[in-house]
Amino acid sequence: MAFAPSSTPSAPPSPTEDIHLPDTARDLVKILVAGPFGVGKTTLIGSVSEIRPLHTEEPLSEASARVDDLAGVRDKTTTTVAVDFGRISLPGGVVLYLFGTPGQERFRALWDDIAYGALGALVLVDSRRIDASFDVLGLVEETGLPYAVAFNAFPDAPRHHTEEQVRAALDLEACTPMVTCDAREADSCVDALLALVQHLIDRHAPEGR
Repeated sequence: MAFAPSSTPSAPPSPTEDIHLPDTARDLVKILVAGPFGVGKTTLIGSVSEIRPLHTEEPLSEASARVDDLAGVRDKTTTTVAVDFGRISLPGGVVLYLFGTPGQERFRALWDDIAYGALGALVLVDSRRIDASFDVLGLVEETGLPYAVAFNAFPDAPRHHTEEQVRAALDLEACTPMVTCDAREADSCVDALLALVQHLIDRHAPEGR
């Protein structure tokens, strides 16, 4: 799997800077950041947001531990219960509004409201537990949203799978972008978002351009 090509000169502005839209803003785009529980959605939005991100995280309780699958994420102590929100300005006047969705089935009722008006989705996947992504990918496809897949590079993630094997495991179309990112690194996450944006542009480009 290859990283998406970088076209960002520097990391996003600090969340303490001006919260107003830049004068260069031309296209405002709503994007979902989706993925299973514990895959790094909150971390990714926090890494790239040029404004102070909104998080709705709450501590995991004994009751939630009985219904949330903690396999592979035993160290996780909080979970998103509504939505994460951030904003990032890209080259060319494109501004992305990022909406992170809860990854558990019990929050599925929120999906339609959060997905309304979105143009696409970045689906985060954990290669240590690929099967945990099946339900989220199915939900994105049911919604009809174009999407890109980004593998969050956990330190102990397996490295021996080929791109063809991973595409087959996730049943991805050949045109679906698939990249690797580190949710803790802003530039890496921006590259993944750029891959999604380019995918959206390509889908809406006139034939034979």
